[in-house]
Amino acid sequence: MRAMVLAAGLGTRLRPITFDMPKPMVPVLNRPVMEHILRLLGKHGFEQTIANLYWFPDLIEGHFGDGSACGVSLSYSREEALLGTSGGVRNAADFLGDDFLVISGDALTDIDLTAMRAFHESHDGIATLATKRVEDTTQFGVAITDAEGRIGGFQEKPQPSEALSDLANCGIYMFRKEIFDYFPPPGTSKAAKPGDPAGFADWAMDVFPRLLEGDVPFYSHEIDAYWNDVGNLDELRESTYDALSGAVQVEQVGEIVDGFRSGTADEDEPDLEGPVLLGPGCEIGDDVRIDGPSVIGDGAKVGSGSRIKDSIVLPGAQIPERSVLIGAILGARD
Repeated sequence: MRAMVLAAGLGTRLRPITFDMPKPMVPVLNRPVMEHILRLLGKHGFEQTIANLYWFPDLIEGHFGDGSACGVSLSYSREEALLGTSGGVRNAADFLGDDFLVISGDALTDIDLTAMRAFHESHDGIATLATKRVEDTTQFGVAITDAEGRIGGFQEKPQPSEALSDLANCGIYMFRKEIFDYFPPPGTSKAAKPGDPAGFADWAMDVFPRLLEGDVPFYSHEIDAYWNDVGNLDELRESTYDALSGAVQVEQVGEIVDGFRSGTADEDEPDLEGPVLLGPGCEIGDDVRIDGPSVIGDGAKVGSGSRIKDSIVLPGAQIPERSVLIGAILGARD
């Protein structure tokens, strides 16, 4: 089974970080979040992979190349204009084959894709959607299912009192090639705005409603694995700290320590708090204290006398001497 990584979005809710980089390149534990996804694909045998690109495509291609360092063979599908959540998939249909996986390149997860594939192959439906139970339905689109997991409808961010389901759609899909028969004809997408290309299409607005209208079977695969859309700054913090604590199983770059102190501590100074990830190549001056949860990125420079707590210092960032960072995300611009 081949895979497609969705990596074309603008990441507007992560600005200003995404003014200068695409959302899939935003680092979590010193690796771009898309790198965690590609390594997950390689681990579960999805070697043949394609990614659609739009925003800063050269940065993504330049970092991943042919994908071999992540255990996959990676191709690219560049979009001259954004084609929507499903339009980009249709644009790569010739690559994808009979059955394929679609996964976001900007969400953090350790989902068992092997188990999802086994479920997908066990039923006769056209699609399988990964879902996860959530407490706050107002933040997610939820799938309404029957006892066998067949999807009979959706609600978009319902209030808890009105929610008919608490199964959030994770945006991780497996499809049979017949899914393309249910795409809207070019230029007819209900989600398209003036100026969008004719090939624009959206899963929620265009494709899934056509499946429901046609009584076409497709199913929910409920997961217990970690999943978080790294969609805004709060979610970036949450994902980073969850990865730091081990709540999600991803590879790290650097050394995790139980707090960090350079120089001599003051006599009445409290004990250090961890965890703290020190990225390779970071430079930390004298008399610096770092309490967790915190991440110091690869190549970052921390000036002498600084104090850091509950902060993410992105790779290459520089902290002036005698600075104080609390609850901060600090980056660097070229």
